[in-house]
Amino acid sequence: MEKMEKVDWIKALVSSEQKVEDTGIIDLSPHDDQQRVLAIESLQFLLNLKIEFYDAANIFNELKTSPLGRVKVYGVAHTHADFMLFRNGYKMLFTIKAPGVISIRMNFIGGNLVSPGPLENTSSSATNVMDETVLEAQLGPFNEVIWTYQGKAFQSSNLVRHYMSFFLRQSVGQ
Repeated sequence: MEKMEKVDWIKALVSSEQKVEDTGIIDLSPHDDQQRVLAIESLQFLLNLKIEFYDAANIFNELKTSPLGRVKVYGVAHTHADFMLFRNGYKMLFTIKAPGVISIRMNFIGGNLVSPGPLENTSSSATNVMDETVLEAQLGPFNEVIWTYQGKAFQSSNLVRHYMSFFLRQSVGQ
């Protein structure tokens, strides 16, 4: 655990206590605290995924002998943690939908080279090549955040290996 993470919860306690002293109102609602925890953990988890995908893309690009078909990792505008993988007209987006909810989608930008998926928006030039995948955070004991897929916990390194492999297989140059 980094030093900032060790200090953040103490800073929140100090801030909360200062509000009580200033206003005289005590807030006993744990819901706001849980939402704050989920929001912070969602950003941190997605930033960590971004780093892991960036590292995997760099290794792939270094091992690839041809400059064609290299994987690029870009930030996207929703939050500073949201990102996408891009290669050969394919993009895989990782975004925060809500505190504790992360979405993964993959689209092909361009002609209809890929059979459309069930989420296709026919008015756009992007074709979905996979359904949206949703990762959800569950609060464990002591507000510990456990990331799950379909209710089951997973290791982020396995998620990166799975989706990077899927993305590379789908985005091979045509």
